[in-house]
Amino acid sequence: MPLTGACLCGALRYTATAAPTLAGYCCCGDCRRGSGSGFIPFMGFAAPALTITGEARQFVSPSARGSEAVRNFCPACGALVFGGRVGIDTSHTVYAGTLDDVSAFVPTVAIFTRDKPDWVVLPPGLTLFAAMPG
Repeated sequence: MPLTGACLCGALRYTATAAPTLAGYCCCGDCRRGSGSGFIPFMGFAAPALTITGEARQFVSPSARGSEAVRNFCPACGALVFGGRVGIDTSHTVYAGTLDDVSAFVPTVAIFTRDKPDWVVLPPGLTLFAAMPG
């Protein structure tokens, strides 16, 4: 600790002062399209543990639960960095590829595996969820 990370150009940064509450892969269609990959690696943090610096733009879409999914990206380089509304949401998702030290990402779950493309090979030992866990 702390965990730090940033967008591609470094203008949008974060610092996490606590361990993630969850870490894994999301294979839902929105995360696939947003990442340009077969999944997005994520880490969940309680909002008080995360400090965001720099300007973020948001893309809002319906979530699997029917609420809004808010993805924050850097307006300069376009890189996705974190999910949630700062100052409003009680937790945030950080996209693990943005970590300064990517070895800090230790996945334990994969969600929306029903949407996983056949060409995506997940690491062994993960707890798999066909959709969003309850």
